Amino acid sequence: MASSFVGIVCVISALCLVVPSLATVYTVGDSQGWTTGVDYTTWASGNTFKVGDSLVFNYGSSHTVDEVSSTDYSSCSSSNAITSDSSGSTTIPLKAAGTRYFICGVVSHCSGGMKVAVTVAASTPSTTPSTTPSTTPSSGTTTPSTTPAGTNTSTTTPSSTSPNSSSRTTLSAFAALSMTLVAFFMLVLS
Repeated sequence: MASSFVGIVCVISALCLVVPSLATVYTVGDSQGWTTGVDYTTWASGNTFKVGDSLVFNYGSSHTVDEVSSTDYSSCSSSNAITSDSSGSTTIPLKAAGTRYFICGVVSHCSGGMKVAVTVAASTPSTTPSTTPSTTPSSGTTTPSTTPAGTNTSTTTPSSTSPNSSSRTTLSAFAALSMTLVAFFMLVLS
């Protein structure tokens, strides 16, 4: 009786861990974090973001993370920020497909390059990254899914080298550890 209960718990645990294991946590700017002097356009083009993933911004007290519209991204304006944080560690869950825009709201930081646009793809499985250019023209509207003027990140082919493992943490390591613990307890209880 106890062994069948443990078996059921194992199956339920395995099923619960499958979906989160598909999500990826990206540290913006890799080991450099969210700061001046980093090429965030290149960083973003080397990653494929999907619904369910998260962005982690790590930064010092002299910076902010402001989510803005496409127009405000292009003009480096944080006066109409959608969200703003200055805690030093900001996690942004990517819950919907489309392009999201982030800038540092400190004067001259955004114009100095401290901004990033990430295009989030639907979470459907795909074996190759899309290299098709966006067909949505830049209209100057504040719709977050509109490509900012002068930016063409959707045509950049991701790097052929493997991504920096310190910037991408796949949650499957958590799943593997959990399954190992469940297997250990199964052996002990049976």
